[in-house]
Amino acid sequence: MSTITTKDGTEIYYKDWGKGPVVTFSHGWPLNADMWDGQMLFLAQNGFRAIAHDRRGHGRSSQTSNGNDMNGYADDLAAVIEGLELTDVTLVGHSTGGGEVARYIGRHGTKRVARAVLIAAVPPFLLKTAANPEGLPIELFDGMRAGLFKDRAQFYKEMAVPFYGANRPGAKVSQGVLDQFWIWSMQSGLKNAYESIKAFSETDFTEDLKKFDVPTLLLHGEDDQVVPVQESSKKSARIIKGAKDIYFPGAPHGITATHQDQINAELLSFLKTPVRPREVAASAAR
Repeated sequence: MSTITTKDGTEIYYKDWGKGPVVTFSHGWPLNADMWDGQMLFLAQNGFRAIAHDRRGHGRSSQTSNGNDMNGYADDLAAVIEGLELTDVTLVGHSTGGGEVARYIGRHGTKRVARAVLIAAVPPFLLKTAANPEGLPIELFDGMRAGLFKDRAQFYKEMAVPFYGANRPGAKVSQGVLDQFWIWSMQSGLKNAYESIKAFSETDFTEDLKKFDVPTLLLHGEDDQVVPVQESSKKSARIIKGAKDIYFPGAPHGITATHQDQINAELLSFLKTPVRPREVAASAAR
């Protein structure tokens, strides 16, 4: 397998398809890089190099006991980018992966980054607090942890349904899509998936988003039952300077699968939009 070894000895698996401008993909919880196959193949066929890694503790990467937090995830993404000597990268993240992209920019800057794409992403901050009264209650995430600990196999089977909106009238979600969610989820370590809930729900990405200085695209389903659009992308779009946001009526959280063609079209259009040199853009902004 293709792997990058991080500073703490964790082996991060990655897949690397195609040639051309580089696009990296950070997956959602509790899946792995395979969730991006529909986007990666499409972009590889259209002149891009698509790279996706399995987050530590997920898929084919090491099931580590430590580093199961957003700083660890961002540093692992940095290890992949630096290990493969990537530059002018477009960072794409779904759900928890969107948080990973945001924290990467917050910790490592944008010297290697050309663009960013956040899809149904968790930023800026999901948890309900006194300062964030519109967020989701901690009891919701405690329930997820309890479900994982008690019977993670059944928990994942049940979670797949709202993830892809299969519980909505008229939904056309195949059994295969639901089954692959379960298969991918079961490849994650229990400790890793359990601790990741805290990472994606209790991390405040507001300051990270303020550091975005590259063209940014936000894509989100309006019927997302996992990461409500009003508490995530709608807020992020107001924080990231110049962000372009697109919303899909009736679309669920697992939009990369249920709306694959639409997502691919938006990605390709965004990737083909010329990027002004950063110094020119900064001068124009002044």
